[in-house]
Amino acid sequence: MELEKLRKEIDKLDAELIQVLNRRVGLALRTRGLKTQAEDPLREQQVLDRIRKKSPGVIRQKLSETIYMEIMKESRNLQGQDLNLIGFQGEHGAYSEVAARMLDTNGFPIPHLEFSEIFDGVKDGQLDMGIVPVENSLAGSVSQVADLLIQTDLNIIGEVKLPIHHTLLTLPDTDYQSIKTVYSHPQAIAQCRGFLARNRLTAKPYFDTAGAAMMLTRERPDATAVIASNLCAELYDLKIIKDKIEDRAHNYTRFVVLSREPNPDDGDKCSLAFSTIHKAGSLFNVLKYLAEENINITRIESRPILDDPGNYAFLLDLHGSMRDERTIAILEKLKEETVMYKFLGCYKEAEA
Repeated sequence: MELEKLRKEIDKLDAELIQVLNRRVGLALRTRGLKTQAEDPLREQQVLDRIRKKSPGVIRQKLSETIYMEIMKESRNLQGQDLNLIGFQGEHGAYSEVAARMLDTNGFPIPHLEFSEIFDGVKDGQLDMGIVPVENSLAGSVSQVADLLIQTDLNIIGEVKLPIHHTLLTLPDTDYQSIKTVYSHPQAIAQCRGFLARNRLTAKPYFDTAGAAMMLTRERPDATAVIASNLCAELYDLKIIKDKIEDRAHNYTRFVVLSREPNPDDGDKCSLAFSTIHKAGSLFNVLKYLAEENINITRIESRPILDDPGNYAFLLDLHGSMRDERTIAILEKLKEETVMYKFLGCYKEAEA
């Protein structure tokens, strides 16, 4: 029993070490856009000097040096490769990372705590792209992202429509009949309410679906499961008890892809932000004009202007291409009808 207990603690620490190592390599990759070359001998020597001073106990200094030299070598190798660094919000295994992997199978997804960090990372060159959710078919708009899009100078160069399927996950040695408590993001819990009720499971909210999976791996509580993506099962060595446990099958999240540069390829969908004069009929005039020109609007959303209380900006998606002279002329006309106008990008519409 004592041997098994110690081995479980070792397994727990191994899981933590891998997660921390992934995060460290991700941070090292982000420095790529802020320096002229991958190799930085002075910085590497500083790291090794610091590690030598922090290697008391049973770990020999030589072992610490060897481990860190390999970590830095791998970081240099990755920095020298032509990898697309894609920022997403959440922990590894989040649905946003699933969308990032759909976008670019050879990309390197990098987790961020806040949406604003993704916008900042793309803007200052730490990230090649960012991927952020703009709306869910059941929960509606993501207001934080909408506000950031209104303020940003970045370009939307693509979109991903990801079907959302929730999976019940446990530790490998957990008997599914013993499960009593399930952790997940409140939105995921709400979307699986029927399944939880039928199986008499107590739901407890957590800040993130993937964060709940990470917590389960680290803390290893008894009789506990999480609701998360299938990717979390792979990343955190968790057992799939049942997949597609959501109450409604037709559930997807739409993500947009952010870049510093405009999309060089053809597109069939445009996104823009604008505000109108604060008087009756001003928004109607814009929509009426688009209707008369037979322009199909796929989405419109209003958001309060944060720096101008009482006034609103609008996010609008429509079918059209910036290689089409008619679309260009229509959008130019819209500028005349608005007091603030920002073209966010033209890109290929995605299918769910």
